[in-house]
Amino acid sequence: MATLAQSQKTPKASAKSGNLQRTQQIWGWLFLSPWIIGFLAFSLIPIVVSLYFSFTDFNLVSGQAPQFNDFAHWKRMFTNDPILKIALTATLKFALIALPLSLALPVLLAALLNSEYLKIKPIFRTLFYMPYMVPVVSSVYIWGGMLSTDSGWINRFLANFGIAGPDWLYSVSWIYPALNIIGLWGVGNAMLITLASMQGVPTELYEAAKVDGANPFRRFFHITIPMISPVIFYNLIISVIGLFRYFEIPYILKKGLGDPANSTMFLNIHLYKEAFEFQDMGYGSALAWLLFILAMGATAIIFFSARHWVYYASGDGR
Repeated sequence: MATLAQSQKTPKASAKSGNLQRTQQIWGWLFLSPWIIGFLAFSLIPIVVSLYFSFTDFNLVSGQAPQFNDFAHWKRMFTNDPILKIALTATLKFALIALPLSLALPVLLAALLNSEYLKIKPIFRTLFYMPYMVPVVSSVYIWGGMLSTDSGWINRFLANFGIAGPDWLYSVSWIYPALNIIGLWGVGNAMLITLASMQGVPTELYEAAKVDGANPFRRFFHITIPMISPVIFYNLIISVIGLFRYFEIPYILKKGLGDPANSTMFLNIHLYKEAFEFQDMGYGSALAWLLFILAMGATAIIFFSARHWVYYASGDGR
């Protein structure tokens, strides 16, 4: 009889379970819908439309419908656009300085904050992170004043020691160090992520290394760096993508003119000027897809190389 009663209740219980599951799915999709709508409206659809525009002549002001022009914009990129070569060169030169700094400085700051010899760590942690919260526009104008040749605080400080400060913002030789100083001011977010990773390294490894006679430098390079390599890998990916997206600081600082001597005419600024200043949306879209292809290619190379230098404690390197 008990078996018969259970068999009679089972369909009702199954129906309730099915209704509950459907209700949860509906509410789940309902809560996800703002993100889905935003992704479709502001990301996926514009990406697809820009691919179409890259094969057309389209002017935002003329009011005419886009005219298909085959691969004319792609041919122009590689045969008849001298600014593109300048933009790629400027981006590469900047990357040679910015990329190592954006990886090394968060690790060094995190190691400092993780050191047992440093006191009042929360205060330093807050001070290092605070600049990250400052809006980009404000930070550019602040640093523009600090790096001024005549009245800037940095050159005035150097003058106290009899050192003539460089022309930070108008010299081809010094513009990239200046841009990196401005950019690294907001390194606090990467520093906190790296610090959290360092604090997750098992202390048993350090204790065993001390017993074996390893000094602090050997422990840092042979234990800390391998154990936080996944976070370094993450910061590397974010930094590379950020380099291809580099726009706000040079555009605000130099108003998109590329001064001095086109050294700040980065790829993203060239794209912006073609699309929105010269109103050539078709060619601007083609440049945007070139930037996307380069960023994806660089990211793929980093992912491919990760198996040789990124260590996962689980042993799964995929």
